[in-house]
Amino acid sequence: MTGTLWHEAPLVALDLEGSGAQDRDREAILEIATVPIIDGKPDLAGAYCTLVNPGRLIPKRPWISPGLTNQVLRAAPALTAVEPALAQRINGRYVVGHNISVDWRLLQRRCPSIQPAGLIDTLRLARHLGATPSNGLAPLITTYDLTTKISDLAVGSQPHRALWDSVAAAVLLATLIEQRWPSPPTIDQLTSIAGVSLHRPAATTLSDQPGLFGDDRT
Repeated sequence: MTGTLWHEAPLVALDLEGSGAQDRDREAILEIATVPIIDGKPDLAGAYCTLVNPGRLIPKRPWISPGLTNQVLRAAPALTAVEPALAQRINGRYVVGHNISVDWRLLQRRCPSIQPAGLIDTLRLARHLGATPSNGLAPLITTYDLTTKISDLAVGSQPHRALWDSVAAAVLLATLIEQRWPSPPTIDQLTSIAGVSLHRPAATTLSDQPGLFGDDRT
């Protein structure tokens, strides 16, 4: 793919919402969204977003995204049912996300069939431009006045939910690229600055978990 312009490469924005790294082996994916990036723009017609049944109760925590309650997650599909759809949408494509290594760490552990072509991190690109004082997506969206544009695209979603944040990553990527290059870069030029390694750490064995709202009920 050497020489391919970035907007002509197969790209998909991704965001997932999880239970938190403090859960260690029991860390769960609660919601996930993918949005194809076509000609440099998020393609909402091809977007995929689903809640995920974590197989157990999730304690209330301040960082759990709004609306991801145990009652709502009860009716969601299990991750094993979601994984084939994810693989179809991600495999062979460059995955774009904000601080994407965090999402990738969990996704690769839970979904071994997912095999992207590479990872592109908007946080790394923003840092290269000196454009962010923190790791958060929200400050950059505010800095570039992108909130209204993203909300108009991600109808029915909101910040800190998977669809909104994946659209935000796609829109932010194009914005940062315009800041960095006077003409569209190749995908190799982009990944040389914003790329993240796909290296898979040693597999983590999942703890035995009871059925959702089974033995964990209090």
